[in-house]
Amino acid sequence: MRSFHIPSLRRRAALIALAAGAWVATAQAQPGVAWPARPVTIILPFAPGGGTDVGTRLVALRLSQLWSQPVLVDNRPGAAGNVGLDLVSRARPDGYTLVAGNVGTQSINPTLYKKLSYNPAAFVPVSLMAELPFALVVTPGLPARTPKELVALAKAQPGKLSFASSGSGGSPHLSAEIFKIATGTDMLHVPYKGGGAAMTDLMAGNVDVLFASILETAGHVKAGKLRALAVTSKVRSPAMPDVPTLAEAGIAGAESGSWVGLLAPAGTPKEIVDKIAAGVKEVVAMPAVREQLVAQGAIPVGSTPAQFAELIATDRKRYAKIILDNKLSAD
Repeated sequence: MRSFHIPSLRRRAALIALAAGAWVATAQAQPGVAWPARPVTIILPFAPGGGTDVGTRLVALRLSQLWSQPVLVDNRPGAAGNVGLDLVSRARPDGYTLVAGNVGTQSINPTLYKKLSYNPAAFVPVSLMAELPFALVVTPGLPARTPKELVALAKAQPGKLSFASSGSGGSPHLSAEIFKIATGTDMLHVPYKGGGAAMTDLMAGNVDVLFASILETAGHVKAGKLRALAVTSKVRSPAMPDVPTLAEAGIAGAESGSWVGLLAPAGTPKEIVDKIAAGVKEVVAMPAVREQLVAQGAIPVGSTPAQFAELIATDRKRYAKIILDNKLSAD
């Protein structure tokens, strides 16, 4: 055999290897190939221990059982969730890297942050996992036992009542702004560096009002350290069944709160997105999962990708107006 045939053979072998590799890479993202064939990672763009983290880990465990593949949760906190989203925006769109987003990361940050290291359109909504309503709570010394009494008190002394938040531009802050718009009231915003500090000052009576997650507030309400006037969801929270919704209390158009759902990198095949969505819907309907989510103050909800996309878009438009009108910025 002549020596000049050897490079030709090597070249042919290399081409075959490249073709095989390309086929495998393509097959992993194709609907005809079983998915998932290996572990799935959910990037959690917040620190461990919060409501988004706890709920995501609960759903991930059940998805692992449903798919017979590990579903891992990887906490990547930083910059109000932007660090984790930047990571997922650059991930391969094959369904093996997802992100647990909430109202802050998907509907608030794109307007609140003037400069993002990723394109907000770099994700495809997969499914809502749970709604996370807030409780409207006040310091026990405040002479208001209903939302209407709070409104009357605020209107009697404009700008005197204060409301705390976990930080300017966060969903608790914007929930209070929505309440102010719906009721025509004027209250003083006192931002804190985190929800814990805001809660502490509220219980001490240094501020009057706070919108915070039911997970954060329920224990303090039961202990008599705070008074719950209403919940911000459209329906009552199973974790606070005796507390009315704002609408039930006579305050229209003030629904707000947070939510958590799964998203994938844009370009992920529709068949995989639909399979993940179906898995989430099946998991959150399980009685044991529902019970655990409710205990965390969440309302379990499984949705289609289209329904989740509509929720993100609606909230983004709603919060963008408040952010722009109040000239809020995190940059």
